[in-house]
Amino acid sequence: MIHSIGCDLVSMERIKSLDLDRFSKKILSDSECKEYALINHDDRKLSYLAGRFAAKEALFKCFKTGDKTANYKDFSILNDSNGAPYVVSKYTSDYIVHVTLSHTDTDAIAFVVLEVKV
Repeated sequence: MIHSIGCDLVSMERIKSLDLDRFSKKILSDSECKEYALINHDDRKLSYLAGRFAAKEALFKCFKTGDKTANYKDFSILNDSNGAPYVVSKYTSDYIVHVTLSHTDTDAIAFVVLEVKV
């Protein structure tokens, strides 16, 4: 059964205007930081950050009635061997999390569905 859904759209220009190193340290988990450090292309770094930020904002929307103590680093958006994103977090242990990310030259979007485990 679906518990909640969340969606977020992020402007690449908005992210690009930030100090990317500082922003990455604020929102990326340790696992994501390791992946981010391996990216050599600036545009790919930008899309990685924008996608992770959008996904985490979408997750926060799913937990709109949560305890409000979670932060960006409490969620890792990683990729499986096929490149599909998945979520790792202590906050999602009661759920099956469906997440999808997409990017254009100007935007990144994420959609999250939390499904209650039965």
